[in-house]
Amino acid sequence: MDPYVRTAGLDEADRALINDSLSLVRSADARAVVRDLLPRLTEREQESVAAHCDVAHAAALVFPPSLDGLIAGLRADGFTVGEAVPSVVVRERLSRRYGVPVTALEVTILHVQVPATGQGPCEIELFVLETAPGTELRAIAARERMERNESHLALEVRAPDGVVMAGLRALLADHGGLAADGGGYNSLENCTVLYFLSAAADGRDGLSATGPARSRRLELRARGHHPAVLAAHRGAEPGDPAKRLLELMTGAWTTQAIAVAARLGLADQLPGPSVRSTRGTEAAAAAGSVAELAGRLTADPAGLVRLLRYLAAVGVVTPVGDFYALTELGALLREDSRHSLRSLALLYGGPFYQSFGELAHSVRTGREAFKALFGKGHFDYFAERPGLAKLFDSAMAASAAMFEPVPGLFDFSDARVVVDVAGGNGQLLGLLLARAPHLRGVLLERAHVLEGARRHLAGAGCADRCSFVAGDFTRAVPEGGDVYLLSRVLHDWDDERCLTILRRCAESMHEKSQLLLVERLLPDTEERMPRAAPSLAVAWDLHMMCNVGGQERTTGHYQRLLATAGFELLSVRGLPLDGNLLHARRRG
Repeated sequence: MDPYVRTAGLDEADRALINDSLSLVRSADARAVVRDLLPRLTEREQESVAAHCDVAHAAALVFPPSLDGLIAGLRADGFTVGEAVPSVVVRERLSRRYGVPVTALEVTILHVQVPATGQGPCEIELFVLETAPGTELRAIAARERMERNESHLALEVRAPDGVVMAGLRALLADHGGLAADGGGYNSLENCTVLYFLSAAADGRDGLSATGPARSRRLELRARGHHPAVLAAHRGAEPGDPAKRLLELMTGAWTTQAIAVAARLGLADQLPGPSVRSTRGTEAAAAAGSVAELAGRLTADPAGLVRLLRYLAAVGVVTPVGDFYALTELGALLREDSRHSLRSLALLYGGPFYQSFGELAHSVRTGREAFKALFGKGHFDYFAERPGLAKLFDSAMAASAAMFEPVPGLFDFSDARVVVDVAGGNGQLLGLLLARAPHLRGVLLERAHVLEGARRHLAGAGCADRCSFVAGDFTRAVPEGGDVYLLSRVLHDWDDERCLTILRRCAESMHEKSQLLLVERLLPDTEERMPRAAPSLAVAWDLHMMCNVGGQERTTGHYQRLLATAGFELLSVRGLPLDGNLLHARRRG
């Protein structure tokens, strides 16, 4: 017969919670838990989660009048009870839920060993909040017993490391549909805990098949301290709605703080992200004081301190002693960074920042705010201002990381000529020519852009294999190419202009020519978009409407455009920075 709790002096609801947990943990296994809590995962994904985890325990929150009395009663019923340890996570969650000070909630954890059949020893975990008759905690106890907010099942990660933990967390949240719901590191147990909240697919709370305790909460446990995964998990929590909305509303302040740092050249004056502990302090000391830094940057020392403090809060710099060092994020603002984003910071904090202030015009009219503000579209406006034109071309080259996998994702062995339509400074074309010495390139661009493209490709050692053609791709595209590139071009235009560009390409292609597009893709409506990490295309779609008059599109939208222009979409491959490589060919 299964053991159960008879402990005298317990509220009947508490006794039922404990016995439900006992019944559940004796019958559940990892596959059943994963299947019932994560119906959105594919069968293969469910197997992968189960392969890394074991059922650790079932848990419940109970409210006995005495902790010592509960422990004595459990032992009298034949259970082995471990040492009582304080709870941090549940106490904080109860405090937020009911507005009660944390100091008024002394929550204790008891681990109760359960002899299980067929799967070895297992346990239940009891969160215990002593609740004497007549205290204000009685109302909390009544509600918690009814709602069972803290009842959960726990999975123990067998061999936790950073990669496994990050992968499991992402799979449970992004694909499994679980919401981050707290977590922490218990130094007494040397254990990292991630809590998730589930809503069952059929609308009922929790598990449907593994037992009577219908838990909506899943706990992922891992031995050791995993701060990076814990930080990512906490960052995905919903938190205080008002605070979160304030954070969103002040996003423009972050844009300007980063732009000012870029304009000052701040990142070029700070130690890099590789410094650590003593070495970091030494590097900071070698860089001087903030006052000395302010002198080099011709900035007000007090104002610079306040800027650095804010940049530290958003993760661009980090305090080291009395100075600051760059984080990996901040290092990308350096002028000499391999994929420096300094030019983008200046562009987004400059003319595009001004035009984005007129977003309401775009939303009301569907027309670009940049033209309404500056009197003409940004391509023409920048072309008349060499400084802005240079900044724009540099900013576009800043996303070169998106291009790096392209040479390995398409077979260029049968191609001889690659035509890069509106290829900017030739960043992508240069990569292809460097990887495939048998290729020749043709770069079609506006006349004022070609000079920079010649310099870039000469520096890459490829200019002698490239022809530079000044022209308008809406009128004609060079003929004779085996592969045609349209890299981040179509998103600048409406559908009608896109069809014109695609048709000009089709007219110039021979029957075996191939077409490659590089674009960000909006999630299709049927796709599951992770709540914590939507595609960059969602934000860039708004940017394109406001500043360019174009739009980002879904895969299906591009497929329809290509088909109308006489192409067949063959494949879509992912690229860095949420980019995609679309491969198409002419039909027939």
